[in-house]
Amino acid sequence: MKYRDIHAHMNFVIYRDDLGAVIERTRNDGIVVMNVGTQQDTSKRAVELAEHHDHLYAVVGLHPIHTTASYHDHDELGDQGQEFTSRGEIFDKEYYRKLIHSSQKVVGIGECGLDYYHGDSESKEKQEIAFRKQIELAIEEKLPLMLHVRPSENSYDAYEDVLKILKEYKADAPNLIGDVHFFAGTVDIAKEFLDLGFYISFTGVITFAKMYEELVQSVPMERILSETDAPYVSPVPFRGKRNEPSHVREVVKKIAEIKGVEEDIVAEHIRNNAQKLFGVR
Repeated sequence: MKYRDIHAHMNFVIYRDDLGAVIERTRNDGIVVMNVGTQQDTSKRAVELAEHHDHLYAVVGLHPIHTTASYHDHDELGDQGQEFTSRGEIFDKEYYRKLIHSSQKVVGIGECGLDYYHGDSESKEKQEIAFRKQIELAIEEKLPLMLHVRPSENSYDAYEDVLKILKEYKADAPNLIGDVHFFAGTVDIAKEFLDLGFYISFTGVITFAKMYEELVQSVPMERILSETDAPYVSPVPFRGKRNEPSHVREVVKKIAEIKGVEEDIVAEHIRNNAQKLFGVR
């Protein structure tokens, strides 16, 4: 199994009709996949998939956009769940703790963090409460975080606030680490996360947006990870089509091109990094 997709969503309804074929392609293409939960139902589904397939793993948690009913993604929930929040709790820690203890294939908490792109002032307050509860759960269960950070337009405000919160907890929990999924900050912001011991993962967007090249170049091999965020942001040459974890090969290929090294070397580093951070073998 050569490749690692450390952030995908085969647990979303968009894969309902051909999930078996998508999973089979990941196996045939040598790709280990971490399916990431966004709320209770998708987290549970990620665990179920992991339990039934030896090359799949699960991350469980509450996405910041689901701390209120402010945003609905049809690809995620279909026609159902239009008013989903977290079922009356900003974050039901015990529900997710039970999921963690139900399977050894749960390897992280998330995706959690702050999303100021979709949120309003009420949402921001609830997002922070949910984020802090998930940090605390990660510390208690000794699991890494899967961070979702999306700032307001023309700003890095969410990155700044996430860093501030993490630094607060790191003072008493130095082993708190994780991955910054779909990183789109600056080189300086990336360095702040790296200084905290976090890893940085990139999606297929690096295959068509040249603005990421300096950023990819700046992240050391020992801290870089590959992901698809499937079904979103399909890489070249699959633009315009639904993304899937098998396409992570294009992300690895582009990282190798930007860094000027062999693809096999990048793939090996990513395998090692995924094992160190998440215990994914």
